[in-house]
Amino acid sequence: MAATSSSSSSSSESNEANSKWLDAHYDPMANLYTFSSCIALADLHGDGEYKLVVGDLGMAGHTMRLKVYRGTGLASESTLLDLPAAVTTFLMDQNEPRTPAVAVASGPFIYVYKNLRPYFKFTLPPLDANPLEQDVWEQAKEDMIDPLTLKEMLEGIRDKAEIPLSVRSLRFLAQDVPEMENFVNLHKGQPIKRQTVITCMSTLKKNMADEDAVSCLVIGTESADVLILDPEAFTILAKMTLPSVPAFLDVMGQFDVEYRVTVACRDGSIYILRRESKRPKYCIELSAQPMGLVRVHKNIVAGCSDETLQGYTQKGKKLWTVYLPAPLMTMSLLDHKSRGFQAVMVGLANQEVHMYRDKNLVDVIRTQDVVTSICFGRYGREDNTLIMTSKGGGLIIKILKRTAVFEEKDMSLGPPVAQSIRLSVPKKTRLYVDQTLRERENAVAMHHVFQMDLYRLRLMAARAYVKALESSLAPITSTLQEPIKMNAVVQGIGPTFKLTLHIQNTSAGRPSINLLVSFLYDQSLYAMKRAFFKAPMLVPGLNYPIETFVECLSDKGISDVIKVFVLREGQSMPLLTAHINMPVSEGLAAA
Repeated sequence: MAATSSSSSSSSESNEANSKWLDAHYDPMANLYTFSSCIALADLHGDGEYKLVVGDLGMAGHTMRLKVYRGTGLASESTLLDLPAAVTTFLMDQNEPRTPAVAVASGPFIYVYKNLRPYFKFTLPPLDANPLEQDVWEQAKEDMIDPLTLKEMLEGIRDKAEIPLSVRSLRFLAQDVPEMENFVNLHKGQPIKRQTVITCMSTLKKNMADEDAVSCLVIGTESADVLILDPEAFTILAKMTLPSVPAFLDVMGQFDVEYRVTVACRDGSIYILRRESKRPKYCIELSAQPMGLVRVHKNIVAGCSDETLQGYTQKGKKLWTVYLPAPLMTMSLLDHKSRGFQAVMVGLANQEVHMYRDKNLVDVIRTQDVVTSICFGRYGREDNTLIMTSKGGGLIIKILKRTAVFEEKDMSLGPPVAQSIRLSVPKKTRLYVDQTLRERENAVAMHHVFQMDLYRLRLMAARAYVKALESSLAPITSTLQEPIKMNAVVQGIGPTFKLTLHIQNTSAGRPSINLLVSFLYDQSLYAMKRAFFKAPMLVPGLNYPIETFVECLSDKGISDVIKVFVLREGQSMPLLTAHINMPVSEGLAAA
């Protein structure tokens, strides 16, 4: 036992020595249940010490809280009224001290905290209600229709109308028949409202690219819209419409100059929006549903539910695909600013975190539990800190070693790196350019000549085929005659050869009877024991071998053709003919 424990401890020490990370903290009982979109790092008090801000989903949708960690301990927490969809930090103004605000997207609201205290609540503008739905509820208000008729009319509107029903109508359709009348009496006097909710959120610099510049909030809604909010007045500066509901956002640029919004939607596509564009400019169709979206320099990296990681350019051209060893749980960006190194961190279901630079696997971190959220950045006073939360609610903090070097070796499956290297194609010669110009100028005439030759070739082949069928010179009959196929095999080195004919009936269900097989040959060269056969009844689909022996009579080393005819009894025209090229008899030639 002592030897076993000493060996395991030595192996763990060697793994830690080879690792690029220092284990700073691990708390399996932290009770943090969150995702990468609900975790952020920020200097909340302007003292140079960065805190961890987490939107905690709680247990089974209860006790949702906004938690702030300092070091390894919980500094403060606030109660949230609904499940958080996203958490981010941003600078609202130029006032001193430059402390960022915390924005929490929850339902149709954005709760803004300043100095960790509630500061402002933004509500998404209501959507237009269905006019048919309003008319139906107005009739119910005036007691012109009963609850059952109201239900039938609302179901018809739901199935055909382009504008979805409001929450009130959907709740009414879910009621039992005895409870419908009470529900109508309770809600018929209230106006119909249709409200959307927030699905994702990010930030966009207002007019400067500095880290401490004022930023706008960019939100995606369930109504397939992308809204950009003013950081001070919280008015809508821009609105863009998508074909599907956004799930992940990535934003770059400045609002007043030029910006680009990359959105991964629930229809399995990525849409790219630019400044002053109401509709997407580019569309990328993924192989499966998106599980995460990260921008690395100018390239887009998307994680999909089919266990793949895919890289694209800004214009949608696919660069590479990496097949992951396990289902993807979460992903985030590793930005090592001091070295200019960027990589994609991918949390997998096999309790590993893989790091990819382009399609190259540069590092693997093994964790104690499945990772559900990842965040890399400055925490406390340490610049390169990796913070992860696990499926069981644990908190993992690691620090990147200052001596860590990520080797860009192609450790992933797939084609080698040399395959992506562009070949050195030689320059175009003068002859090539002249031929290209000639083809461009005479393209129509050259095409006509090619088509004429092609038609002539097809005509010659068709004539030869028809002639062979009419004269029965082919080893297979036409569909108008007896459907028979035949091939021959010659065995031996001489002077005696074994000749085997394989005859097959190719019809669907009609047998062939009364067939004769005859051989025609030069009797001065060959002699056959049997030169005439009566073929048995040929059952469709079966192969019938017919064997005979041929003796070569010449000692001059010459050979000839033996013709085989298949005829029907009582007819002189053969059904098919085969020519057998006999080999040279080696026995007589040697003698």
